Amino acid sequence: MVTPLSGRDALDHAGLERLIEHMIDGGIHGLFILGTTGEGPSLSYRLRCELIERTCAQVAGRIPVLVAVTDTAFVESVNLAGHAADSGATAAVFSAPYYFPAGQPELLEYVIHLVEQMPLPVFLYNMPSLTKTTFGLEMLAEAIQIPQIVGLKDSSGDLTYFRAAIAIAQQRPDFSILIGPEEHLSTAMGYGGHGGVAGGANLRPELFVRLYEALAARNGVQAEMLQAEVDRQAELYRIGQHSSSIIKGLKCALSCLGICDDYLAEPFHRFRASERARVQRLVEELVPAI
Repeated sequence: MVTPLSGRDALDHAGLERLIEHMIDGGIHGLFILGTTGEGPSLSYRLRCELIERTCAQVAGRIPVLVAVTDTAFVESVNLAGHAADSGATAAVFSAPYYFPAGQPELLEYVIHLVEQMPLPVFLYNMPSLTKTTFGLEMLAEAIQIPQIVGLKDSSGDLTYFRAAIAIAQQRPDFSILIGPEEHLSTAMGYGGHGGVAGGANLRPELFVRLYEALAARNGVQAEMLQAEVDRQAELYRIGQHSSSIIKGLKCALSCLGICDDYLAEPFHRFRASERARVQRLVEELVPAI
């Protein structure tokens, strides 16, 4: 889920409420907050805690709420997980600590120590493009032996890695393997993945739910059509000139629909007028297709 903001350190409260209801009404199976699309690492601890509290209170147990607690400081990850547990979250999610890249033995030890302090079930979040460190397959095979670790969200974009992770996870029937990049959802579930954590579902949750259901039912023809629509929506991510365009495109589109503000956490800024006009035209084409 994106984090609706109205200022440098301020939540867009009304927008957050509208966004959560928009997604739940669209049939999503869970919310993942404070991840990459949610700009988690760019937000103050105060704001992160407020978002957790408000999201969990509004969801009120209707669907699971997963909270990213990734941080460079071990203690801050533990503190955020504790706040998430107190607020009623379902699980904590963490990636490898960034800035200082850890070796695989160091990372495994870090995971073991962190899980020992976690008051919630844990999902590992593999995001090597931003953390500079991968949850390696040998390390994953060790980590999967820890009962409290219940899943993996893989946003590496490496389908060879994803397929190998599925093979490792077969020893744990309760272990979930989820794909991050939405363009790979069909392929990932075809390999045996359990679903996806798709940023595009902020805008059109029904589309992604229908695609998941078609894939789960092995309805290849319908899944192919829906995946093509997902890929078409991804034009939003290519309107800007920088990698931040993924978040900018989503927030701008949500703003065009009147769901939430498109303010971004610094160092990013919202799309300028010319880019916004392009987003508006694309939204007008996409939304009637829901």
